[in-house]
Amino acid sequence: MSFFWLALWTPESFGTIYCMNENITLHAKWTIKALPAEVFKIMTDFEKWPEYFPKVAESIQVIKREGNNLEMNVTVKSFGQKFPVKMKTQVLSGKGYISDNESPKFGTSGHEELLLSECPDGTEINYTYQVAIHRRWLRIVAQPLIGWFSMKYWQKAVIEELRKRLERIF
Repeated sequence: MSFFWLALWTPESFGTIYCMNENITLHAKWTIKALPAEVFKIMTDFEKWPEYFPKVAESIQVIKREGNNLEMNVTVKSFGQKFPVKMKTQVLSGKGYISDNESPKFGTSGHEELLLSECPDGTEINYTYQVAIHRRWLRIVAQPLIGWFSMKYWQKAVIEELRKRLERIF
């Protein structure tokens, strides 16, 4: 069983990555200088993600909604490609969301958690994504790309855009 751990450091640490065989766990925390309710409003308005975060979301269609549970067909942008993802998401009222995601074209599935909490500087985003890479050949390339590149890209394409949108209001 192959296992390795890699911590990534930047002026604001953008994540920790744990890899075990086909599974990768990505984790990062960020602070947004805005009220939790404002962050929650944007981060759970999935149908507007293509407008809010055009570098990662091409389209999002909610196909089923039962209370706080959503099923969505999403076209995401990553690694210079567009590919479909099916998301089964539970919105946690005022706290964020959890989602189980499937991407057959890319050969991955995952469990995503975006949890919000109030902190002295505004809102802390605690993000975890557990990814399973189902195609053996893809693991060689995907582990470093998904691990390093995707968290750095998520920070730029989502977190920085969220900051631009909200921090001037706070």
